[in-house]
Amino acid sequence: MTLQQEIVGNAMQMAVVNLRPGQTVYCEAGKFLFKTTNVTMETRLSGPSNGGNGQQQGGSGSGGMGGLLRQAMGTAMQVGQRALAGESLAFQYFTAQGGEGTVGFAGVLPGEMRALELDGTRAWFAEKDAFVAAESTVDFGIAFQGGRTGMSGGEGFVLEKFTGHGTVTIAGAGNFIDLNPADFGGRIEVDTGCVVAFEEGIQYGVQRVGGLNRQGLMNAVFGGEGLSLATLEGNGRVILQSLTIESLANALKKAQGGDKQGPTGGLFSTHAG
Repeated sequence: MTLQQEIVGNAMQMAVVNLRPGQTVYCEAGKFLFKTTNVTMETRLSGPSNGGNGQQQGGSGSGGMGGLLRQAMGTAMQVGQRALAGESLAFQYFTAQGGEGTVGFAGVLPGEMRALELDGTRAWFAEKDAFVAAESTVDFGIAFQGGRTGMSGGEGFVLEKFTGHGTVTIAGAGNFIDLNPADFGGRIEVDTGCVVAFEEGIQYGVQRVGGLNRQGLMNAVFGGEGLSLATLEGNGRVILQSLTIESLANALKKAQGGDKQGPTGGLFSTHAG
């Protein structure tokens, strides 16, 4: 069922969610803004897939001690994945009690938010830290891009994965644009930091900017993109953002008099992210 929410604001948007009695929504720790008094808040290490609607399952229906052990191991694996990915270790769950309730969430950077509707047929993948909140019927996971693609892709090495049914809200920096690679010959190439989210079925990869020749080196050293571009192929929805975390960090450094990359950008950037 679609989550009843309104995305408000301009430069720094927020999601105001209206919960039906007994309905639960969860967010990554640090994304909560406000709630009405009849909305309960609980912090847990387990994701919603560890017990359906965020509730832990136990007793004889879970296989006694064996079920509890499997549940504990599953929780530990989830927490370990999130720790490796640099994500928040815990989730906060909000449930309306005794009537309808309201709760507000926001991202951490100036920019847009977007509600994605999952019908169970396609998963969605998003950049690290894009997740804001979701219904308890949506499962949150971590997808690691392996090998050369991940290591050279920067922010593409770790992706958030959303499956199940319901609404998930994501946030990014700057303004969003929705594209389908199929409308552009089946493939688009973008700055690795501009990718916010894409549907399952889109092939994500990383390629070198130009060849190992004079123009390729000029692109890498002076073009501001480094050595790699992200590639997105296939037929499906892709969401890009106009502001990258690296460009924002460099602008702040420059404003504080700490810009050490000079006029070249690219390979000479001092940004460590």
